[in-house]
Amino acid sequence: MNALTTLLRRMKAWSATPQGRRTIDQARRAAADPRNRAHARRLLTRLRAPRR
Repeated sequence: MNALTTLLRRMKAWSATPQGRRTIDQARRAAADPRNRAHARRLLTRLRAPRR
């Protein structure tokens, strides 16, 4: 088994736990907020920009 398969299996198992479900719900609520989306988009744009 390669590392990616192991990682995905662990993530799937964690997301089924109560803590994982809470975290996923929090992330969904945060992603639904337009201000948070705009902030994340600006952050990603800055990270993707080439260095000078």
